[in-house]
Amino acid sequence: MKKLSIVVPCYNEEKTIVQILSKIKDVALLENTNKEILIINDCSTDTSEALIKKFIDTHPALSINYFKNDSNKGKGASIQIGIKNATGDFVIIQDADLEYDPNEYNVLLQPILDGFADVVYGSRFMGSKPHRILFFWHTIGNKFLTFLSNMMTNLNLTDMETCYKMFTSPIIKSVSLKEKRFGFEPEVTAKIVRFPNIRIYEVGISYYGRTYAEGKKIGWRDGLYAIYCIIKYGLFKAN
Repeated sequence: MKKLSIVVPCYNEEKTIVQILSKIKDVALLENTNKEILIINDCSTDTSEALIKKFIDTHPALSINYFKNDSNKGKGASIQIGIKNATGDFVIIQDADLEYDPNEYNVLLQPILDGFADVVYGSRFMGSKPHRILFFWHTIGNKFLTFLSNMMTNLNLTDMETCYKMFTSPIIKSVSLKEKRFGFEPEVTAKIVRFPNIRIYEVGISYYGRTYAEGKKIGWRDGLYAIYCIIKYGLFKAN
């Protein structure tokens, strides 16, 4: 029996946290793969913590580990806590909003279970699944960051910045991650490519994006910092 560890960083997501946890709960994984949920509350100031604890209390059969940062440390720091404490054979990152659909875990899991992949990225820019139409410049920015990252890594990804990244545990646990906030995506991409004979796949996923009014947090400053991380970890191969 295999196990998928689902790492859920959460910061002020009271509007969506229960819905996303319910979706995770209801997912039936391939080949009877078990689920482990790791929720990392990044010192939320809204009612996220109360909602999370109530969900845990009302679903005692679920394997859920809950962590709370003593200060707001950032998404990357929360992901690091989740990876460190994950006990599954595979690890996936799941944002606490509703932009990504947990029902597509199996799409990412299949190439790994079939023995083809060590890492699978879910791309918002390929395939025929639904994608909400939102920000032109945000899309251009994502594609530019992916292009720049690909130049440094010699990969041909279409969506380096995607949240949905699934790893075999030995791979991701061997990566020394440093970025505390939104630098996780370019850092982990630059570092996993250094593994000898690493097998990276990409599959199309849906994307139910949200507006800033609906709670989207990443902005243009994070894009500039991503460029810095791409150069730091890609071009200069910083550890």
